Amino acid sequence: MSSFRNLCTALALLGGATVTFAQQDPQYTMYMWNMMAINPGYTGSADVLNITALARQQWTGLDGAPSTQSIALHSPLRNEKLALGFSVVNDRIGPVHTTLFNGNFAYRIRTGENTRLSFGLQAGVNMLQAKLGELANVSANDPVFAQNVANELAPNFGFGVYYWGRKGFLGLSAPKLLENDYGTVVTATGDASTLTERRHYFLSGGYLFRLSDALHLRPMFMTKVVEGAPLSVDLNAMFILREKLWLGAAYRNQDSFAAIAAFQITDQLRAGYSYDMTTSNLRRYNNGSHELMLSYDLRSNKDRILTPRFF
Repeated sequence: MSSFRNLCTALALLGGATVTFAQQDPQYTMYMWNMMAINPGYTGSADVLNITALARQQWTGLDGAPSTQSIALHSPLRNEKLALGFSVVNDRIGPVHTTLFNGNFAYRIRTGENTRLSFGLQAGVNMLQAKLGELANVSANDPVFAQNVANELAPNFGFGVYYWGRKGFLGLSAPKLLENDYGTVVTATGDASTLTERRHYFLSGGYLFRLSDALHLRPMFMTKVVEGAPLSVDLNAMFILREKLWLGAAYRNQDSFAAIAAFQITDQLRAGYSYDMTTSNLRRYNNGSHELMLSYDLRSNKDRILTPRFF
């Protein structure tokens, strides 16, 4: 129980929220292989049917720490200007359980021989359940834990613009535009606080540098803006050896450093792992974060594939 109280306090301090609890979308270290989660315009950019699964355990050793699993698939249609995608995300933070179902549509314009501009739309529903009353309570009279936020089902939609080519990409998106309310709880001080979904804005980009025939360097960045939370900036760089082995590091401001490794097992199958080392005050309460990735390209027409695919 004390660990969960520490988690709640830390999240409140990091989010800067006193009256409103701002629900944040799940975060990923290996977002570079899960770009559809932050930008609907990415849909279909692999030019094949791609299926990517991610599992993240954040802040291991801390009771009630975030745990996230997601699976996403997307593919262009016969009309190569159009693409569709679908994703499911399961996210838990303490007694709060969120499931997200999203469908994506993208319209793609060829701007050059090897470049495209894509406009994406996302629509879906969020299912949230907060069972505060099921927590083991040290004080039976504490009003915060003597209540439940009932099951809530809320629709949402978003958009994204994504420009990419063989050597780089740039994206701007807001995958959730509606700020849904999921109920009200009473804090220990007697104040009424609302569990609210906050709008997220993302700016992301990356570029590929050819160092030699056998070695490439791919730096990337992602900036996230959320009302009531500090500006989040993710920086990472990956060395790519013989188009098979990916090794690199990442930094998230005021949060963590990460080591990332991935291997192209076959032309179609890629696996990856990352380990985050917390740099914020939460480092005293956890043993880091782990993330696993598995991605598979179902190729039906190899002539359409950008080989190798770095973005």
